[in-house]
Amino acid sequence: MTTTPTTATVTRAEYCVIACAEAWRGNGEVLASPMGLIPSFGARLAKRTFSPDLLLTDGEALLVGLDGTPEGWLPYRRHLTMVTGGRRHVMMGASQIDRYGNQNISCIGDWERPARQLLGVRGAPANTLNNPVSYWIPKHSTRVFVERVDMVSGVGYDRAEAAGVTRFHRLPRVVSDLGVFDFGGPGHAMRLVSVHPGVTVGEVRAATGFELAAAEEVPYTREPTADELRLIREVIDPQGLREREVRG
Repeated sequence: MTTTPTTATVTRAEYCVIACAEAWRGNGEVLASPMGLIPSFGARLAKRTFSPDLLLTDGEALLVGLDGTPEGWLPYRRHLTMVTGGRRHVMMGASQIDRYGNQNISCIGDWERPARQLLGVRGAPANTLNNPVSYWIPKHSTRVFVERVDMVSGVGYDRAEAAGVTRFHRLPRVVSDLGVFDFGGPGHAMRLVSVHPGVTVGEVRAATGFELAAAEEVPYTREPTADELRLIREVIDPQGLREREVRG
């Protein structure tokens, strides 16, 4: 493990924004669909810096610029074309996620009599089979990172491969308040890519409900540049809302 960075002024929430932004690096002209506060900040940061071709939306019917000003109409038929052709990169949440990226946002417990009813599967199946999907999890715990999800909403690598529907299926990244993950482990198993400064690999493993692949030396999540930090604090989130979602 590398030593703790000297930029102690960078908060955990800001590392999370940087990690979410990195999900869209190199995507080109695709529709970024962040679901949640910190993913939204990450998408806007990516467009302002290293991914200027990203398309941002108001979440309903318009393409918008960096300041939220409408730039074009996004009719449903065009949106569907983008979704079904891999031209959209979603960052969703997860009430549960397993080692192969199967995600649950529908219910906790047995389907016949669940202990808790959640959102329902929503668009998760179509999202995961038709375009890249990453995940943002603000509170990493064994209740979220589970051996087996209670219900499959978003489709993971094992199920996509078994069904032969892998043409557009890709899960580039999972970001939590503890670290960053991909699916580069054996058989597309989840793998720890980096930990946020102040977090240890042991803490991540203890908060994960399955055996987590990782290199012998796991780096820290990259530092924001001075300009990125300025954009986060002064332009994208001057009210500091990020700190309410992830407390350092």
